[in-house]
Amino acid sequence: MDLKKLLKLAATHKASDLHLMVGQPPILRIDGELKLLNSVVPELGAAPLEDSDLRIALKEITNSEQLAIFLEKKDLDFSYEIEAIRFRVNLSFEKNNLRLVARVIEEKKPTLEEIGMPPIIKELLTMPQGLILVTGPTGCGKSTTLAAMINYINNTRSCHIVTLEDPMEYVFTPNQSLVTQRQLGSDMTSFASGLKHVLRQDPNVIMIGEMRDYETVAAAITLAETGHLVLATLHTYSAIQTVDRIIDIFPPHQQNQVKSQLSMLLTAVISQRLLPKIGGGRVAARELLIRNSAIANLIREGKISQIKSVMQMEGKNGMITLDKHLKELYKEGLITKEVATLYADDPAMG
Repeated sequence: MDLKKLLKLAATHKASDLHLMVGQPPILRIDGELKLLNSVVPELGAAPLEDSDLRIALKEITNSEQLAIFLEKKDLDFSYEIEAIRFRVNLSFEKNNLRLVARVIEEKKPTLEEIGMPPIIKELLTMPQGLILVTGPTGCGKSTTLAAMINYINNTRSCHIVTLEDPMEYVFTPNQSLVTQRQLGSDMTSFASGLKHVLRQDPNVIMIGEMRDYETVAAAITLAETGHLVLATLHTYSAIQTVDRIIDIFPPHQQNQVKSQLSMLLTAVISQRLLPKIGGGRVAARELLIRNSAIANLIREGKISQIKSVMQMEGKNGMITLDKHLKELYKEGLITKEVATLYADDPAMG
């Protein structure tokens, strides 16, 4: 098995991911659907992979330090580049056999226009401080959205951007801004450690690849509170669930304080899905929560369940619910009614 050839084929055929596991032939994810590689490239054949195939492939793309960490931890995330094509690679074990998943990272930096982000996001990215969260399930394009935001700031603002990533995906060349990119493992021992020391690095904008635990969430709030614009992702399903998750991660005696902090600091929550598009490809459906006085009051008072009602009434200010955006995508002929209904919070949305 020639792993480098398989990686290049994944990029050539516009796959988002390449899956390699024992007992299965190579599999691609294209437009959200899993497809056998030989159905896309018939001449490759469909022989199932053996553990020895993956062990040989593993040595092609890891160094001795990475290999040692993987064998100890049983999981490893890292970035890999071949012929200017970057991949985010995950190694794991499955039934005591090796397994590899490689996410294809496009070389071209995404723009806010290309990913269909509403214009108000540009206004929010000019703010000197605050907390902007991009949320959604795995594979919904959170990293791409963050990259488009960093790309916009880099091209329009004179500031210092510091990113903390695991692993590093898009590589930015400083333009109007100075961009410092730090990768877990090679540049910092943990997100908590990186965030602890980032204030000494004179940042204006801080991007956190993923808020995974209490320490990271607490640090993100503190950084926003001390005059920085913080961009981060969270694995939550909706804007309301995002606010709840942040509050609930703190012990009960701190939750009132966190509600007060969020009511002042939370700039926006962008919750998104990637849906199959009519004619091929995928399109993002988004829910957008933007803090205003009404939202701030509800967060401060802990009335999180009432936030959706405000979002439904404040459309003129840029806020939008997922169901409303799904209706818009359907009316524009971008998705089918079946897809809109499947992903709607209220299947009877009409």
